[in-house]
This record gives sequence, structure tokens and C-alpha cells, in this order.
Amino acid sequence: MSEGEDLSAYLNGKTEYTLALFRFFIAEFSKLGDVNVRPLKSMIAIEGNHNYAHITNLGKNYIHIVFHFSQPFTDNLCFSKIAQVPGTRQFNHHLRIYHKDDLNEEVKAYMKMAVLGLERA
Repeated sequence: MSEGEDLSAYLNGKTEYTLALFRFFIAEFSKLGDVNVRPLKSMIAIEGNHNYAHITNLGKNYIHIVFHFSQPFTDNLCFSKIAQVPGTRQFNHHLRIYHKDDLNEEVKAYMKMAVLGLERA
């Protein structure tokens, strides 16, 4: 992962704690496959062969990530919100990481599903 000028608009002024969480999250995603981190207008795309997820917010002590699946996975302990995008089969699954250990085996299983393109909208 490169934190070049493209990401500077998102990363400038963030706490070192948040930057460390961001780097850790991307490093963990990279263990599952090729990962490209691409800035968009209002978020950061995490992608490879397709979009895996989006980082929508880098707070003072957290990162907020949205995964996109074609069904709601309501039986979980990690997603704080699951919402269907109106008029589509896409369900956005919201995850907030405050600590490195929040990236547990359950979260990693959903990350792997995203990389493999399973249950994608």
C-alpha cells in the first residue's frame, strides 16, 4: 500500500492512532489478495478485481468501513448497521474498528468473502 499524494487529502491531520489502524487494516486485507487503495470523491475504495469495501470515515480513534453484499448478514457481532441500498439488491454492512483486535476472525471471514466476491450485490 502506498500513502502517496492521492490519499493525502484523507490522511492529512489524522491522529497517528488512526493512521496506524488504517495501515493495519490495509495490511490485513493485503494478506487475502491483491489490494489497491484508491481515493474517491468522499471515501477510499479498497479493491482488487472488484470493490471489496470502502473506508467512509477516519475518525480520531477509529476507521469506519462499509462492505457491500447481496444479502444481509444479521447474525454477527461485528456490524453496527446493515442497510439495503434503495432500489438495489445491495446491503451495506457498516463496521467500525477502534482497536487492532477488533479485526477478529469473524471480521476476517467477511473480508475474505469480499475478496472472493461471494454474496456480492
